[in-house]
Amino acid sequence: MPAQAKVEVSSGRSAAPGTPPLTERQEARRRRILRASAQLASRGGFDAVQMREVAESSQVALGTLYRYFPSKVHLLVATMQDQLEHMHGTLRKKPPSGATAAERVAETLMRAFRALQREPHLADAMVRALTFADRSVSPEVDQVSRQTTVIILDAMGLDDPTPAQLSAVRVIEHTWHSALITWLSGRASIAQVKIDIETVCRLIDLTSPTDT
Repeated sequence: MPAQAKVEVSSGRSAAPGTPPLTERQEARRRRILRASAQLASRGGFDAVQMREVAESSQVALGTLYRYFPSKVHLLVATMQDQLEHMHGTLRKKPPSGATAAERVAETLMRAFRALQREPHLADAMVRALTFADRSVSPEVDQVSRQTTVIILDAMGLDDPTPAQLSAVRVIEHTWHSALITWLSGRASIAQVKIDIETVCRLIDLTSPTDT
């Protein structure tokens, strides 16, 4: 039997990965910052998110904002992780209804895609931040990836995926991210995105352990 792997996602209650958990007051401040970031991005996309405006909207000092998020890219990647966390909560309240794991994952990712579709400026800002992210943003990017992984595994109904299943999940994540980019750039229709997502989700059937 292949070795099992467990995926965990941090609750996000820290100013940066690897730092001590935030106090209740610090967490409230962080949530205000993320909310301001999302609101500004929703109105005008990536360029509308200016650190000084975020600080003013969230009622924190500019220096404090930079202690939480060293750059706009750090902030918008964290905003995407926060948005995915909210989506995950919504999906748990109304789980996908597909008969197979592949169908449930495809349904889940299309629901997440449509949620982003309703906020195209915000979606574009977050995806651009992921694209621009360098090594300094790796911990935050990893958080986004882990959150996406947990959303997919929940749809599959798995707590302890095999290495092969985790590999399939990574390919599905890459395809979903690429589909977002091509849709946002006008190079793919919603119908094409749906076809691509459903196609890649068939990997789930190929990596499911067989009873012996």
